[in-house]
Amino acid sequence: MSAPVLTAVAWPYANGPRHIGHVSGIGVPSDLFARYMRMSGHDVLMVSGSDEHGTPILVQADKEGLTPQQTADKYHRVVAEDMRALGVTYDLYTRTTTRNHYDVVQQIFLALNDNGYILPKTTTGAVSPSTGRTLPDRYIEGTCPICGYDGARGDQCDNCGNQLDAADLINPKSRINGETPKFVETEHLFLDLPAFTRTLGEWLASKTDWRPNVVNFTKNLVDDMRPRAITRDLDWGVPIPLDGWRDQGLKRFYVWFDAVIGYFSASVEWARRSGDPDAWKRFWNDPETPIVHFMGKDNITFHAQIWPALLMGHNGAGDLGGRPGPYGTLNLPTEIASSEFLTMSGSKFSTSRGRVIYVRDFLEGFGPDALRYFISAAGPETQDVDFTWEEFVRRINFELANEWGNLVNRSVSMAHKNVGAVPAPTAPTQADEDLKNLAKAAFDTVGTHLRHSRFRAGIGEAMRVVSAANKYLSEQEPWKLKDDPARRDTVLHTALQVVKDANTLLTPFLPHSAQKIHELLGGTGLWASQPEMREVTDLDDPSREYPILTGDYAAEQAKWESTPIEVGVPLDKPTPLFAKLDPELAETGPEWAPIEK
Repeated sequence: MSAPVLTAVAWPYANGPRHIGHVSGIGVPSDLFARYMRMSGHDVLMVSGSDEHGTPILVQADKEGLTPQQTADKYHRVVAEDMRALGVTYDLYTRTTTRNHYDVVQQIFLALNDNGYILPKTTTGAVSPSTGRTLPDRYIEGTCPICGYDGARGDQCDNCGNQLDAADLINPKSRINGETPKFVETEHLFLDLPAFTRTLGEWLASKTDWRPNVVNFTKNLVDDMRPRAITRDLDWGVPIPLDGWRDQGLKRFYVWFDAVIGYFSASVEWARRSGDPDAWKRFWNDPETPIVHFMGKDNITFHAQIWPALLMGHNGAGDLGGRPGPYGTLNLPTEIASSEFLTMSGSKFSTSRGRVIYVRDFLEGFGPDALRYFISAAGPETQDVDFTWEEFVRRINFELANEWGNLVNRSVSMAHKNVGAVPAPTAPTQADEDLKNLAKAAFDTVGTHLRHSRFRAGIGEAMRVVSAANKYLSEQEPWKLKDDPARRDTVLHTALQVVKDANTLLTPFLPHSAQKIHELLGGTGLWASQPEMREVTDLDDPSREYPILTGDYAAEQAKWESTPIEVGVPLDKPTPLFAKLDPELAETGPEWAPIEK
């Protein structure tokens, strides 16, 4: 059986459609990694879902006159459909309102509590004076009391990286309506983070091979750890399974607590739906199985500090010791592939300010592979990147259309016109062998980059093969070899072989066009799989139905290797793969897009 790999993708909020900034950090990078690992023969489990609890859902529900569940139902379907259209190959994209998720969250909590890592504390909580509802720390902004940054959140300061309490902010304001929150005493349950200082510190110190932005962020995480609340005064969320708490209608688990546990609960749900309820153990209990997390940089704290602490606590492996919980010893993250922000006009995308480009609009306007290419080649992998229509148009027209699309089109066109099929080579020259060897060598180079989540470098190396093939055709000029058909056919065979190899190299990045090119080269059957939306019934509540994303990815033919192109396979006249964009889009963008300022 092939080596397992768990790809854990951050959970998007189900309080509205997602924009291209969201998928630049989670959807596309995670899918590049998962597709490559599957093509390399690994048994990949890729899980995520819609994050449906907490104040964001309540706020949106109020705006639309819906219940929280109706709001979650509505936007879970929207987000799942966007991910399907983008081609993100989840083995399971589920949601946090399933009864399976509730049960797993409660079991993890009980293990933490049994091992002594949960503390009850009376604390000061922020309440909206106008609604009486609790305000989550992330929905309060003010001036950081440590570094003076004007824009710190109530849970942490993105400028200095310190954990904060909302009550400590200078001039705190609600991000929802701008009012000054009221701070009242309330009792909550806390995760005893200081009880992980030694074990978490040693674990983080060993992660020297993580992305530099993640390593730099985590250096100070254990210096000033304080207990962190895991419950909130809300009526929307996972109930607390403790006497004295379970019957309180306004006490629920804090959304961040249940959301990170979703990686594990989704794996359990996937296993149950697969027909083998224990299938998750291969990904979570085998210490040799890597777990790679994908997210934006604003989630590093939760995945480098909070989630590992929860796992250690369940395992009885924190500073206080303990015994493993009901799920045995669960694996900690192997790698955290955190992206920076995709910005617009120098600022984060903002729905409220009208500075947003929704995934659905983008896909309808330009198709999935155009967005996937841009994010892969120019996305915010290790630093913030400002999206401009000028750069998008340049990338699509001069790289995707002119370089790759043109290479495919003219190679297949000339072979179709002169032979009608893949021609046979005779007496290859050194130039022919050099190009084919360059393409073959790229499998190791590009594969290494993809395996380590270096996607920009990976697609850059793949496109270097494309550029070399275009240069080769320009130098060999097969259109001038009418009097030397043997040489012409050798050149065209070489070009088609490299097109086939380059298509394999680009399959994780451009799976939709990869399928078309496979067919242009005479291939049949499924080359690159796509996810599908399925309507399912909640495993523990037959009255509830909802859509999931999943797929049969084992059926695809794409393998991470160079395979000889078959001589004599008929070739049809090709049509252009990538339409060039109107240059005027570089100035204004499409009509539906916000104006860059």
